Amino acid sequence: MAAETATWPASPVNDYDVARIRADFPILSREVHGRPLVYLDTGASAQKPRAVLDRMTGFAETDYANVHRGLHLLSGQATDAYEGARERIRAFLNAGAVEEVIFARNTTEAINLVANSYAGAFLSAGDEIVISAMEHHANIVPWQMLRDRLGVVLKIAPVQRDGRFDLDAYADLLGPRTRLVAVTHVSNVLGTVVPVDEVIRLAHERAVPVLLDGSQAVVHQPVDVTALDVDFYCFTGHKLYGPSGIGVLYAKRAHLERMPPWQGGGDMIRSVSFEKTVWNDLPWKFEAGTPPIIEAVGLAAAIDYVEAIGFDAIARHEADLLAYATERLDDLPGLEIVGRAPGKAAIVSFTLDCAHPHDVATILDRKGVAVRAGHHCAQPLMDLWDLPGTARASFGLYNTRGEVDRLADALHHVRRLFGEA
Repeated sequence: MAAETATWPASPVNDYDVARIRADFPILSREVHGRPLVYLDTGASAQKPRAVLDRMTGFAETDYANVHRGLHLLSGQATDAYEGARERIRAFLNAGAVEEVIFARNTTEAINLVANSYAGAFLSAGDEIVISAMEHHANIVPWQMLRDRLGVVLKIAPVQRDGRFDLDAYADLLGPRTRLVAVTHVSNVLGTVVPVDEVIRLAHERAVPVLLDGSQAVVHQPVDVTALDVDFYCFTGHKLYGPSGIGVLYAKRAHLERMPPWQGGGDMIRSVSFEKTVWNDLPWKFEAGTPPIIEAVGLAAAIDYVEAIGFDAIARHEADLLAYATERLDDLPGLEIVGRAPGKAAIVSFTLDCAHPHDVATILDRKGVAVRAGHHCAQPLMDLWDLPGTARASFGLYNTRGEVDRLADALHHVRRLFGEA
């Protein structure tokens, strides 16, 4: 059994200094239940590097004020920082203009914005929306609510047993009444990387716009919305080593100009009288009320941090972790990995025949290993495979092979507790 230690071997990926990277994350030095923390729940929410924490704290301590329309120095500086964060995100996504970058609380709110403002305004009874069987609830429930309100029809693109997106079946679902496609870029349960280039191409051949839930994608790979030619792209800050309470909706300007506001209030207006309100320009037309100012600054710092390491290096490191974890877990009797699509992201969902996923996660926690257990906000996918849930280890740029060993050793302990060899 590997020793429980807070020292971590170097990554086999050349020039990837995982020890230095781990030193940037204060929380990774703590203990839980008297053991060094092994944090394998980055897919739910990533830890934050010191650069992000310091940027947010420093801004709050010396630079904070409300943004837009303030005539004093602090307000002007805060506005510059906030709108500078928008430009940073525009560059991160390679969007064509800052007006196409809308701040939201998270991916869920971004999808709801599209569901209510775009689909709610331009779809009608009998129109069809195509989603997939592997969607997070955030990309299911808003469309169900729209179905119940307007009478639109949901069609579900299937997933193959190994977790691959069924592209042929998806193509067959596209028809004359298809008005929108909304699918994940990377599955939060299976790690499947959806062939979004083909998804978009097939939809656009029929003049159907596409929304991608990029929450799990932007963490692991660069995303170029211009090259993808995607209509809507959503992601959330807290999975990208940034703060919670902020997300991003990218949308093509042509769509945003047609879409009515979803929420009303301050900052999304140009003028208000009791007779009429005139909406503000893009992007502020969709940002009612005081925005997440400190969080936007923190998200920009997180993007700076990730890009300084480099997505190529991160991808190689995470691919090594995924291969090593798959090898170690495949050696455990009674353990089944759920989702083995080629080229998947560094997410490993699994079941253990002797214990419920909740029991597995609870026992692992006592060993200092943090994983997620349950349906992962993907109950239809669990129902499809007749599973009560899975345990899920999701890896990030700071994880190590030594932590994979800790996970495997803890799972052997679970089997012994339940009387298995």
